[in-house]
Amino acid sequence: MKDQITHIKSIHELHQCMGLPAPTHPLMTIIDGKDIEVTQKMIGMKWSSDLFYIALKDKSCGMQYGRNTYDFEEGVLIFVAPHQVISATEEIKKGDTDGWLLFFHPDLFIGTELGDKIDQYSFFSYDANEALHLSDQERQMLMLVIDNLKAEMNNRIDNHSQNVMISNLELLLTYSSRYYERQFNTRKNHHSSVVTQVDKLLKKYYDEGNFTLTGMPNVQYFADEVNLSSNYLSDLLKKETGRSAKDHINDFVIDKAKHILLGTDSSISEVAYNLGFNYPHYFSRLFKNKTGMTPNQFRDRN
Repeated sequence: MKDQITHIKSIHELHQCMGLPAPTHPLMTIIDGKDIEVTQKMIGMKWSSDLFYIALKDKSCGMQYGRNTYDFEEGVLIFVAPHQVISATEEIKKGDTDGWLLFFHPDLFIGTELGDKIDQYSFFSYDANEALHLSDQERQMLMLVIDNLKAEMNNRIDNHSQNVMISNLELLLTYSSRYYERQFNTRKNHHSSVVTQVDKLLKKYYDEGNFTLTGMPNVQYFADEVNLSSNYLSDLLKKETGRSAKDHINDFVIDKAKHILLGTDSSISEVAYNLGFNYPHYFSRLFKNKTGMTPNQFRDRN
């Protein structure tokens, strides 16, 4: 049934589901885009896995990722984290699609430095419409890393195999981080307008009394309003303003708090409740973290 989600737990199970020969390594595989086949019966079926997934699509290849449909164009790199849901949206015959698909299991890097910092690569939680668009040179650079990984997977496993594979995987992720930063720069005009939108949405949310009615807005609220994923929005704001989306919200709240503290006789508890805090001590803690003073100290000194 197409409403059900098929969950894949291992590289071996992935190869079985795709009708491919047994993998050469138990924790990583690289699949040639030409070996991908999507039959009419598979369209709309939903899949998730315990695996990380990076794919370069060099030719149009429609798929559904999360809540978005995306028609991949030349040189587009996508990143999918474990347990995210994907599904195909069009039929694909073997040989129709160029590119590559890299899958790796978290057990590959458990207990390593990469395992400690894998969550820092926020692009694994970007939506498909926020995919990384590559230049020819960037695509060729990543292909060199993929070739290194292929060669290592075809070697006999020894005491150095894991370190070599992790080093190349880290290199691939580092290049991807660099190329995303470049993409943020090349789309600066668009991103500047997003920052303006967020500022307007914050002010509107406050002016309409929603802080008091429903509490402080979270990052997802603004991401939904500007049609971006929460991670992409936070990274965009960080690049444009030097502050994450959460800091953007908190700084707005503290600025409003300063005006209320100096312009009214409201108690600290009343100020906290009006700004969406259920517990005044949370407000006081945030205020001190941002200003170095408690709300009462700020009011007394000004």
